[in-house]
Amino acid sequence: QVQLVESGGGLVQAGGSLRLSCAASRRAFSSYAVGWFRQAPGKEREPVAAISWNGGTTYYADSVKGRFTISRDNAKNTVYLQMNSLKPEDTALYYCAADLLVSDYNLISQDEYHNWGQGTQVTVSS
Repeated sequence: QVQLVESGGGLVQAGGSLRLSCAASRRAFSSYAVGWFRQAPGKEREPVAAISWNGGTTYYADSVKGRFTISRDNAKNTVYLQMNSLKPEDTALYYCAADLLVSDYNLISQDEYHNWGQGTQVTVSS
């Protein structure tokens, strides 16, 4: 088990940037794959980006490719989501999730993750 805490959300104008952080409670976090997911009001939760335990594999949803970057600093037990050129449609509650033994092929599968944070709200105004 690992506890996850997201931070960095907020209100930003369209075209602006935010950096979300997902901080983990244990050093073994370096062995965990991590995904960012988001849920907008009235919509299902969807994958945004994910990164393998060693950072060697990353995934991006088509809607965020070229604008968002996921990275990790295992020395700080933290995964980041840099979000640039934000759009109103990026407005959502953003969650990070982590787990061991998530294969690169399943990085975006929510069912693979059993440790979730509480979420951080991102609101993009037009």
